[in-house]
Amino acid sequence: MLEDSAEDLVWKTINPNDIWVLDKLILSRKLEYNCGPVGLDVPHPGHYIVRPCVNMLGLGLGAQKVWIEKDTCNLPVGHFWCEWFDGFHNSVDYYKGTQLLCVQGDKPDDTFTKWSKWTRNNTRFVFPTMLKELIEHHPWTNCEFIGDKLIEVHLRRNEDFDGNIDHFIPVWEGESIDPPTGYTYRDYPDVHGRIGAFIK
Repeated sequence: MLEDSAEDLVWKTINPNDIWVLDKLILSRKLEYNCGPVGLDVPHPGHYIVRPCVNMLGLGLGAQKVWIEKDTCNLPVGHFWCEWFDGFHNSVDYYKGTQLLCVQGDKPDDTFTKWSKWTRNNTRFVFPTMLKELIEHHPWTNCEFIGDKLIEVHLRRNEDFDGNIDHFIPVWEGESIDPPTGYTYRDYPDVHGRIGAFIK
């Protein structure tokens, strides 16, 4: 059995007044995105991202891109829909509002869970004003952006890049652990089927 993750510890210790930030529907509404819970009609036909309001397991589990004409009652209970954003997916760590890390994720278009690669980069993102009130109790904040749109917040840092790692290629169950030239293999097991990663 895996030990408590940083995400586990957040959920066990968070102040109830701060828990809104972990609900992606509430976050999206506060950001004034075009969004709503399953059961509410969309305002116009189009592609939407549909995913759980809350998902502490991460990795985009339960997310799907869906064309919706109007009615959403056929979608999973506990999910919400939101306007579709295009752009690079970046994961950004802040400590007390100061950016310390930015990594870009790449994956095939047909999955939200199996990322191909994460790469450190120098893109800068302004710390979201709406999160400043949380810094006192949660000095570490991880924000995920698509393009310049904030889509998700975690009250912890990204530990995958500890040790000055610049490139992180997940290795999944059934895949070879022989690293490509220039990389080394390290065990990084998680609950999603990742067994490790090639890093450099």
